[in-house]
Amino acid sequence: MDVLQLLPSDRDATPARVAPLAKLPVFWALEGKRAIVAGGSAAAAWKGELLAACGAEVHVYAEKLSETFSNLIHRGSESENGRFIHHRQEWHAAAFDDAAIAIADCEEDGAAANFFDAAGKAGVPVNVIDKPNYCQFQFGSIVNRSPVVVAISTDGAAPILAQAIRRRIETLMPLSLKSWAALAHAIRDKVNARVSPGAPRRAFWESFVDRAFGPAPEVGTESDLLCLAGRLDIAAHSSIGRVTLVGAGPGDAELLTLKAVRALQAADVILFDDLVSDEVLELARREAKRLLVGKRGGRTSCKQEDINAMMISLAKAGKRVVRLKSGDPMIFGRAGEEIASLEKEGIAVDIVPGITSASAMAAKLGISLTHRDHAQSVCFVTGHSRSGHLPANLDWQHMAEPRTTTIFYMGGRTSGEIRERLLTAGMNGRTPAVVVSAVTRSNEMSWVGTLDGLAAAVEFIGVDSPVLIGVGHVFSEAKQSAETQSEVVSRIARKTV
Repeated sequence: MDVLQLLPSDRDATPARVAPLAKLPVFWALEGKRAIVAGGSAAAAWKGELLAACGAEVHVYAEKLSETFSNLIHRGSESENGRFIHHRQEWHAAAFDDAAIAIADCEEDGAAANFFDAAGKAGVPVNVIDKPNYCQFQFGSIVNRSPVVVAISTDGAAPILAQAIRRRIETLMPLSLKSWAALAHAIRDKVNARVSPGAPRRAFWESFVDRAFGPAPEVGTESDLLCLAGRLDIAAHSSIGRVTLVGAGPGDAELLTLKAVRALQAADVILFDDLVSDEVLELARREAKRLLVGKRGGRTSCKQEDINAMMISLAKAGKRVVRLKSGDPMIFGRAGEEIASLEKEGIAVDIVPGITSASAMAAKLGISLTHRDHAQSVCFVTGHSRSGHLPANLDWQHMAEPRTTTIFYMGGRTSGEIRERLLTAGMNGRTPAVVVSAVTRSNEMSWVGTLDGLAAAVEFIGVDSPVLIGVGHVFSEAKQSAETQSEVVSRIARKTV
């Protein structure tokens, strides 16, 4: 049986073509090129400074200059590579000769139209500041770690949003990236000479990227990297790939770790669980093959042995495999079995932890699972065994203790039995309990009540989506809040009637 075709899915097909783009993002080489800036305003100065920063020879046409522009030109003329030339006159048609780009700041639409038409006749791309109808291109909001440059555009619809995105990206890109990017440029030819194309070369640059988000390169870093390149090329001839177990979290793609995203971007093949969200899969490398190997209670599933065999086969074919698991791979993720089977075959395994569903549930409810007024221990318990029933060897006495918080994973179908076992072990039926289905997803549902009502709550919520059950006094505040909200709703309803 070909295990690569066990569970066909519309999500394991070839990635879709590029979605429609409002504008084509292009990074334009302007070094040594003639650039035209018409107008002496501060806004024109900002655009002129960008052009000069790209190495362009900026010809400024303006009878008068703002103080900002005047100071900018003065500083530029004193530099080793003076790139500003001020023409104390208005622009004219001959100014566009041999120009690569033209920018203008025009108050009136008539003046903007004249500049736009003249640039068009000369075949020069043109932008009139703050007049979209007279722009062939737009400037984005820029994050500058040159030679690493990020530009964000909202097609002019929401500049404030673009600025907010830029601020978010600024926090993710350390200033040291500039040095790492320069180093990458310096060693690229040497690395290409040492490392074979394809997976080995990509493996080198993925390792490089992991270091690039840390401290700035030091003396000797280049030698270390070139030694690594040699080792990777030797290892590549063994034709053995590697497997990374990656935690996808509970569903919300924003809860992924940066390391998880990098692993997805480096993968040749991704074996993903049925519970992994489409939003998470969207972050994977477009060329990566995606194979659904989901295991869900009550549904047709891949056998664990088949998944193990698939990972081994792909890794031995030299592939970089990501085994993408919902939540955290080390918590009820069968990771131990997979690691053992891979290591037995001599295949390297990396592990990237993810946010487990219990943590996501606690965050959603605003509850500390270890609140010192209520609990001294937390139990994560599987809600079903291989047979589909509760495991036979659970310590119900410990879970029934008042100072214990217990979270049952995959306990929807056994919720009635969970309730009975806890009551039999001595737990009070009024102990606070919660049920959360599809935590962090758009179809999330939750219930807060007591142990007595647990089974009825699960029956109401249903078990089509993953269900988490929490029992313990740490949920008392959530219970009181829910009761207060219910009382307020009842009062409003009575007043309305």
